[in-house]
Amino acid sequence: MRKAERLFQLITLLRGRRLAVTASKLAEILEVSERTIYRDIQALMLSGVPIEGEAGVGYRLDARFELPPLMFTSEELLALLVGSKMVQTWGDSALAVGANSALDKITAILPDKLKGNNQHSPIVVPDYFKNTELALLSQQLRSAITEQKQLAIEYTDVNQQLSQRTIEPLGLVYWGAKWTLVAYCQLRSAYREFRIDRIQSCQKLSQSFELANEKNLTHYLQVMEAANG
Repeated sequence: MRKAERLFQLITLLRGRRLAVTASKLAEILEVSERTIYRDIQALMLSGVPIEGEAGVGYRLDARFELPPLMFTSEELLALLVGSKMVQTWGDSALAVGANSALDKITAILPDKLKGNNQHSPIVVPDYFKNTELALLSQQLRSAITEQKQLAIEYTDVNQQLSQRTIEPLGLVYWGAKWTLVAYCQLRSAYREFRIDRIQSCQKLSQSFELANEKNLTHYLQVMEAANG
């Protein structure tokens, strides 16, 4: 985590609490050492942030301190809330944590007149059908995409035929009903789409792969657009 991001998180944590917070608790939340917290608090105080500290008690932020409000309209805030809920419901666990953290940061510095919108959104994204196993698989796939590692998968197609493939994962696409893994299939030497709910097993291999002008997610989407244009 970069220092600027950590300093912002410190302010957010202190703003959200009425009582003082100890350095050890802050260090635990931010997953850094207490020494780092001491340095960060000092840096914030030197920059003019009114943090009060007492030995053995902890730190608190002057209640009168205000960060410049984010200039969100009601529609912009609703879009952020719905998007966050969609990520929490349909994404993997790591993305869900990121969505929660981002929303907490935004909510902490919203003007009071917009904070109520956070509690009364007219759009609901229910999590009744969230599949924990698919969420874990999605996280594994996203890791392989980021690291550009080949995958060995067992896949059942629409005709219930099982096949083994070695693929180069390029991206995850949500079509509005199902997540699909877009990959370059070594068996077919072409792009292929794999619904992740039909992937029976998945193993990340040690072999890496390289992207090319005609082997990447952007090119795949261009091909799809041309075919359906």
